[in-house]
Amino acid sequence: MDYATLKFLWWVLVGVLLIGFAIMDGHDMGVGTLLPFVGKNDNERRIAINSVAPHWDGNQVWFITGGGALFAAWPLIYAAAFSGFYWAMLLVLFALFFRPVGFEYRSKVKDPRWRSFWDWALFVGGFVPPVIFGVAFGNLLQGVAFEFDRDMILHFQDSFFHLLNPFGLLCGLVASAMITMQGGTYLSHRSVGDVQARATRYARLAALVFVVLFVAAGFWLKFGGVQGFVITAGSDPNGVANPLLKTVARSADAWWLNYRNMPWLWIFPVLAVGGALAAAWLVGKGKTLSSFVASSLSIVGTIVTPSAAMFPFMMPSYNHPASSLTVWDASSSHLTLGIMLAGVVLFVPIVLVYTSWAYRMMRGKITEAQIEAKDKYLY
Repeated sequence: MDYATLKFLWWVLVGVLLIGFAIMDGHDMGVGTLLPFVGKNDNERRIAINSVAPHWDGNQVWFITGGGALFAAWPLIYAAAFSGFYWAMLLVLFALFFRPVGFEYRSKVKDPRWRSFWDWALFVGGFVPPVIFGVAFGNLLQGVAFEFDRDMILHFQDSFFHLLNPFGLLCGLVASAMITMQGGTYLSHRSVGDVQARATRYARLAALVFVVLFVAAGFWLKFGGVQGFVITAGSDPNGVANPLLKTVARSADAWWLNYRNMPWLWIFPVLAVGGALAAAWLVGKGKTLSSFVASSLSIVGTIVTPSAAMFPFMMPSYNHPASSLTVWDASSSHLTLGIMLAGVVLFVPIVLVYTSWAYRMMRGKITEAQIEAKDKYLY
């Protein structure tokens, strides 16, 4: 397989890992976000917790694998992202700390104050990461302030608070609504009674909020003065990992060029909006599994939409556009990508089979009677 094809294939694979993380760990985070609101007493909150607690750590595999793949396949992207978004990543990490501790210790003590504290801690662990990831994505669309010198040493100028700009925050809210929709449809599928009714209501609300915010972000990107990036010369898909060999220009229409040249890409924004609307309608009709599938398809459309617009850019630089990192000039060697691809072919099917088996074994509705009987629900 030639070098350019391997680069493109790994761009797709990293995207698949990101989508897998958003779908699988997304419904865990979504349930965490809804936890204080769907449960009005301890048993109801335990229903919500037990719907995701047996799986959340397995679903983290998508996140860990994505980070590892980024490090191995796109080392320059990894270095720039973890330098530029350092404080944002730390905030995500500290928010995620609440999840394992909350799941394990929340029900160990019967004190209502103890359990309420951990309920809100699980809310933080579910709400904060999607917002930060969305803010990061919003900043990638605008470009980030970094550059490489002649010795390929990275210099980063952006601050954490500069990342919290209006468009970035809007993208953070889009991500939060998307994940809340995912969690709501999942919890509606796994619960009954009052918990299911509240989960359904919040899932529908989150889906509608998501559609409004997603469309608003698109209009902002088109008419709000956000300039994209376009390569004008010097980019070689089979070339070495040196971003300084190309020249890059900025244009208000740059992020729309791929959609103009390949109109079939409009399938993805339509899928994002249509999937969310379908999820809202289906969950309201009690077709909970179908609504979860529709919500998952909406996530696919949401993530692919800006990724396709930016291609081949992965991390643009607004203060030094030539330093922008693309699919063609930020990857590992041909040999590294080939060896990693062999590993993916071997291990990803194992992960998928195990995940399918785990969900099959834990399928079914969770009721208050089961919680009170302690049955298999320990959280």
